[in-house]
Amino acid sequence: MTSVSVIGFCKSYNSIKALDDVSFNVGKGELFGIIGPDGAGKTTLFRLLTTLLLPDSGSAMVEGIDVVKDYSAIRRIIGYMPGKFSLYQDLTVEENLNFFATVFNTTVKENYYLIEDIYKHIEPFRKRRAGKLSGGMKQKLALSCALIHKPEVLFLDEPTTGVDPVSRKEFWEMLLKLRKQGITIIVSTPYMDEAKLCDRIALMQNGKFLRIDTPDNITVSYPYRLWSVMCTDMHGLLADLRLCGHVRSSFSFGACYHVTMYAEVSADMLREYLVKKGYTDVQIIEISPTVEDCFMLMLREE
Repeated sequence: MTSVSVIGFCKSYNSIKALDDVSFNVGKGELFGIIGPDGAGKTTLFRLLTTLLLPDSGSAMVEGIDVVKDYSAIRRIIGYMPGKFSLYQDLTVEENLNFFATVFNTTVKENYYLIEDIYKHIEPFRKRRAGKLSGGMKQKLALSCALIHKPEVLFLDEPTTGVDPVSRKEFWEMLLKLRKQGITIIVSTPYMDEAKLCDRIALMQNGKFLRIDTPDNITVSYPYRLWSVMCTDMHGLLADLRLCGHVRSSFSFGACYHVTMYAEVSADMLREYLVKKGYTDVQIIEISPTVEDCFMLMLREE
């Protein structure tokens, strides 16, 4: 059963094309991730789906309702958490939650079971003004307010940007629990490591979807052997790797470099090249590709 259906969405700001013929479907109860860097078009897509913007062309349905023709009905059945904290900073935690419940003609008590696991983290601070909360606490309050009217579809635009790793982990644990309650969740993120937690993901760049599939299917389809390369002296290593005729691609990945080589090239041949360049203690280890490796390859082949 389809929860969200998008056909040919296009949106431009003057000469800048923010969305370029985007089409996709999201199943009922699915956790669907939109993965891409800043400027890829994620926020524009969310604003169109939540009726805050009108598309230049294309159409979309959320739970069978047209996002342009019946925007008021859409707003009653969705929850939206924008990337920027947008609650009332002069109101307390408790006041914000009660306000959003009232707007949707419900009460905190009626739907408290939906937010209980989230709200219990901030309930001790319920009398504190929202503007005085930490990043992780603001995140939990915003999610609570987006859920308090029991939406059928939840849109989360980069919800974990700017929060600490512990809060990120807790937040995703909450999303997985919400999915079990049948809520369709569409979440965008620039963090590739969060992709593996989604049922399916769309890799997005320059207003286009490069690919839509499960995280496992995307990584399994990586066409080359991938190597992690490290040595004692990492300074200048990336430039020398890119100058090497054996190397197909190389880029920085944390404390190491991820490298693909041509089929006829062995790890020993690359090691010999690097030793001749003066690098000592070279470690070349074959590794499994991540979603980020696949994304980098798609960008390179665009």
